[in-house]
Amino acid sequence: MNSKLKFEDLGISADILAALTQKGFQHPTPIQEQTIPLLISGEKDIVAQAQTGTGKTAAYGIPILQRITPGLGRVQAIVVAPTRELASQIAEELESLKAHRDIRILPVYGGQGMDTQLRLLKKGVDIVVATPGRAIDHLNRKTLKLDHVQFVVLDEADEMLNMGFIDDIETMLSHVPEQRRMLLYSATMPPAILKLARKFMGDYDEVKTETKQQSAISVEQIFYEINEKDKLRALRRLIDTEPEFYALVFSRTRRGADLLSEKLSNMGLDVEALHGDVSQSQRERILAKFKGGRATILIATDVAARGIDISDLSHVINFDMPDSPEAYVHRIGRTGRAGKTGKAISFVAGGEWHKMQAIMRMTKANITKATLPSGNAVIEMKRQAMAEAVFAASDKEVPQQYHTLAQEILASGKPKQVLASLLQLHFGTRLDASVYPVIPEPERFQQSWKRREFESRPYKKFSGRGPNQSDKKPHRKGTGFSKNKSKSYAF
Repeated sequence: MNSKLKFEDLGISADILAALTQKGFQHPTPIQEQTIPLLISGEKDIVAQAQTGTGKTAAYGIPILQRITPGLGRVQAIVVAPTRELASQIAEELESLKAHRDIRILPVYGGQGMDTQLRLLKKGVDIVVATPGRAIDHLNRKTLKLDHVQFVVLDEADEMLNMGFIDDIETMLSHVPEQRRMLLYSATMPPAILKLARKFMGDYDEVKTETKQQSAISVEQIFYEINEKDKLRALRRLIDTEPEFYALVFSRTRRGADLLSEKLSNMGLDVEALHGDVSQSQRERILAKFKGGRATILIATDVAARGIDISDLSHVINFDMPDSPEAYVHRIGRTGRAGKTGKAISFVAGGEWHKMQAIMRMTKANITKATLPSGNAVIEMKRQAMAEAVFAASDKEVPQQYHTLAQEILASGKPKQVLASLLQLHFGTRLDASVYPVIPEPERFQQSWKRREFESRPYKKFSGRGPNQSDKKPHRKGTGFSKNKSKSYAF
């Protein structure tokens, strides 16, 4: 695509161009460059593969805002998203793009007051951004009418299928007119997505953009082979060797996220956990705390992390391996943004080596096997950092009373002992070597013949179990995804 292309070259109206300029946007992203002209001038449905952070909301939002009738007060477009956070973000983005057009946009999701939603729907809205469950609630109440809908957008469609929303989506689609355009955006394209497209969409254009993994060359990707029981110690070691650690850590289960958060918090770290059991008010508080830097580590499940867009992350940690190579790409695309460097680190535990091999094959990424720093190496790094902190503090202006006290201490004849005591008082047990016991490198978990068997086997999907166990049936009809068993961590 032409990287010098500007928004005015895409057929966008002057008022929306002004809104884009006010937001500081001049050049479209690849997904915007490909889909905006199709939606403005064409009439086909669209299936697009695009991830969080690629500008997909504007890619479908700008044409919708331009083509619907302002001030009609009837739902002309409905955007369906898997999580409350994503629905809220989409609504905010559309509000910022609509310029001065009389277009009412309403986010509709659980956790909001139903009375407020009912009042605003009755008053009249033009665009609804909803989670599947709350959309169905309003359809059943007959408070959401979709008979004037021109556009249906399924955002993060793969995740909605993964969460078992296929029945809700089909119910919702039964309420919209046949003459409408359907836009399906998905980070991955499993067979279930294409099946959905064939069932509910007419003639459609297919758009695929370069994945973040392919474009985000500023992300250093490494992995550690490690025993399951040593994961926490390994994570602590990595945290303590990075002075500016601001990370999103992925856990497979809700319980795992809570346990890991609790353990890290007990170590004195500023950490929060985010998963499906967290209420909307708690979620907003946690994200505000993390985005504001008052928490430097966020433990999240894949579902809870959907729709979260946080700048300046130094690390993405796969504490648990993802369930597919596409999910891996989606996870690591959250660091190394806007030309900044970042690290993506994966812990490969027993029975998971085949997952890393599949990721390497399908992404063609240069993912380097690394060795954890020794306890002595961590202590030395911390010692140097402490010395630098002391020297940096000594360059600042110090009140006279401290100079007087220092002179008295030096006159005591024990300056070395006194300085050591002050350092211990300030830094505590940061140089305690017992915090970093030896972490043994595990033996390879598969025998050579089993490994060769898996290396030659075509990739389908991860089951989250060891190599000798077969996948169970999908946990919900029509999702196309396998269910991962909950597990507890050995801390």
